[in-house]
Amino acid sequence: MENIEQLCSSSVTAKKQGTKGKNKSGEIAKQKWAILSLSSIPLVMTLGNSMLIPVLPSMERKLSISSFQTSMIITVYSIVAILLIPLAGYLSDHLGRKKVIIPSLIISGIGGLISGLAAWKMNDAYVVILIGRALQGVGASGAFPIVLPLVGDLFQNEDDVSSTLGLIETSNTFGKVLSPVLGAFLAGYSWFLPFFSIPIFCAISTLLVIFLVKCPKTAEKPLPFKQFLANLKTIFKQKGHWLYAIFFIGGILMFVLFGVLFYLSEIFETEYGIKDLKKGFFLALPLGALCLASYITGKMIKKNKILMKWLVLAGIVLTASAIASLYFSIKLWFIISMFLIAAVGIGIGLPCLDSLITEGIEKEERGTVTSIYSSMRFIGVAAGPPVIALLMNYPFHWIFVILSSVSVVAGIVTLLAVHPGMQQQKQKPEN
Repeated sequence: MENIEQLCSSSVTAKKQGTKGKNKSGEIAKQKWAILSLSSIPLVMTLGNSMLIPVLPSMERKLSISSFQTSMIITVYSIVAILLIPLAGYLSDHLGRKKVIIPSLIISGIGGLISGLAAWKMNDAYVVILIGRALQGVGASGAFPIVLPLVGDLFQNEDDVSSTLGLIETSNTFGKVLSPVLGAFLAGYSWFLPFFSIPIFCAISTLLVIFLVKCPKTAEKPLPFKQFLANLKTIFKQKGHWLYAIFFIGGILMFVLFGVLFYLSEIFETEYGIKDLKKGFFLALPLGALCLASYITGKMIKKNKILMKWLVLAGIVLTASAIASLYFSIKLWFIISMFLIAAVGIGIGLPCLDSLITEGIEKEERGTVTSIYSSMRFIGVAAGPPVIALLMNYPFHWIFVILSSVSVVAGIVTLLAVHPGMQQQKQKPEN
């Protein structure tokens, strides 16, 4: 709430007529409970996935499966979400955001329950666990990705949108910080207990959204599907050069993040004998740095799209440099320190990408476009663990070479393809 109060005291932009005499605090203060409720969604979705990462080695032993098969418990969730997120975005544009978010949270909870029951009661539980995780992915496709356009709907002022998206991304990253600790704590009682926590979290978030989020009413009718497709083609024709770049960068950042988390979860046990709750706290260190970086960045960027671009680039350079340095040493505290720095870089980049894409698209198509962006992030989440699992069969330095190299490519794409200054100039004549 302290952040919201600080946001409330910031100056008012006289961009729109009739808002000149209004304090910007009015919008955010009125929506503080809605912001809290929406922030619970990325928190819950992150817990439902990342909470399993510290438990993966235990699952490998209990289910008698390979590390690659274990990585698929994370990946199948993301693959299903990737396929369905654009559909969820389209439906949210036409049916309404809450009408997509609420059923999605319920479905995600059911998926977690199925995985938990299978792990608890079945001898050969792996396939059914994957089915439950796939159902969780169905729910995830219509939950967090729809939060981004809904934030854009709630606020007229771009500063409010950027600041709130920073809070949403912070909630997402806080979920990543909490996940390893909570997952390891629950698994200390029983390795399948994290699955059963998912329905509880989803139920809480569902109730918050039902009672505390009021979507703005609109008199406009949804566009016919053909017109919608035509508009979408126009958007990608006009803005594709930077949209594709942001899709790619977001995917790479999540690929690096989840690749790092999977690697750390494995080596903490196999190389350093760090297990259970202690491992959870160790995993939380870089994720805590990521969370703090997202929070500070969200407060800084406001509507300054030029600043967003350079912060994304700076974050990627920081990430690539830290990971590349691990080529020379894999001592425990050096690994943790470098991955902590890499996580700061990722935390700087993510809120900027969210704001660039949310504020750059009109509300009518925002749900679909931001959902495609979320799909790309999920591709990164899906690809990270299995790629690292395969690379762990080779000399360790290849993991750092691959992760730092793809980060460098993302930095080059940011530099060459993201031009928010040109984007603003093109939009001026239309206003």
